[in-house]
Amino acid sequence: MPKVKRYLIYSTPACVYCRLLKQWLGKSGIAFEEVNVAADPIRGQEMIQRTGQMGVPVSIITFADGREEIVLGFNQAQLKDLLGLGT
Repeated sequence: MPKVKRYLIYSTPACVYCRLLKQWLGKSGIAFEEVNVAADPIRGQEMIQRTGQMGVPVSIITFADGREEIVLGFNQAQLKDLLGLGT
């Protein structure tokens, strides 16, 4: 499994896919930090500037080797591949 240095999720409390993503990560043993963009509009603007996206969830995964990957939405197949979780 690739070594994840930081897993950051931009989300909102009302977002169903955000909740599903966080539950899935928890079950997969992946620690993450969460930014509630509804409560922190400055961080919401940060998300838009970094990714060009206004929708959530947005995951920014930083690996130990410095590589950074951005995943839009709850794309389980892409996340499994990036995190080395198999099929």
